[in-house]
Amino acid sequence: MATKVEKIKKKEHYQIEQNNWQDFLYTIIFKSDTLAGKCFDIGLITIIILSVTTVMLNSIVNIEQQYGHILHVAEWVFTLVFTIEYILRLVCCKKRLAYAHSFFGIVDLFAVIPTYISIFVPGSHILIVIRIFRVLRIFRVLKLVKYVGESDLLIASLQSSRRKIMVFLFSVMTIVIIFGSIMYTIEAPANGFTSIPRSIYWAVVTLTTVGYGDMVPKTHLGQAISVVIMVLGYGIIAVPTGIVTAEITSAMGHRKVSKKVCESCGYRWHDDDAIYCKHCGMKL
Repeated sequence: MATKVEKIKKKEHYQIEQNNWQDFLYTIIFKSDTLAGKCFDIGLITIIILSVTTVMLNSIVNIEQQYGHILHVAEWVFTLVFTIEYILRLVCCKKRLAYAHSFFGIVDLFAVIPTYISIFVPGSHILIVIRIFRVLRIFRVLKLVKYVGESDLLIASLQSSRRKIMVFLFSVMTIVIIFGSIMYTIEAPANGFTSIPRSIYWAVVTLTTVGYGDMVPKTHLGQAISVVIMVLGYGIIAVPTGIVTAEITSAMGHRKVSKKVCESCGYRWHDDDAIYCKHCGMKL
């Protein structure tokens, strides 16, 4: 009987230790309100940017010929790091299935799959640029500083919409990287798409409806994608204007700057009796 009680106590003790270890790991990986969590996110973001840069450099012929072996080794190192990170996320996450089916869970998985697929399907490693999506986590550690002093209507509106504009610019950067990589895969170097950076340059020119014409897709699929980017460009151009206009309109309705300034997002156009920030919802 005593042996059975001891076994139960040991099992409970083991479960407590396991839960403590998983909670500690979960705090570091999934939360950014601690020093360890912020350091983990910043380190992960740095590795992601380096891995995407490695893929881009590997698409440039001269660099690939001179440093191809080093870049290949670096890519496998990055892949192993991301694989370990993905496994740790599954281990410490209480709702593993929910995480695996979430947006970032799927992106985390896609971040490691292309390198392993490239063993059987040459050239598929280019799909690793999808890792750029994971840099979205950077907005978990960014905090806008508190606005100090008076400012005129336009400056206040631009400041209030700063985070939205940053998200917009980052989204545009992500779009041109993805579409540039797709065009590099579809079009041959003979058509001018000799590397991912040059293909991204074409995507930027096309998305902004500038259209220099120095690089033109020749394949039917490439031309179809070009149409999508052009149409998308007309909608994207209007976004910053709408963001700033909305903030100006809101500021004009509150010409008197409230003394209550949100410490979280810096929004200052509150009513005098406001308790919560109308911009981010934090308590004033």
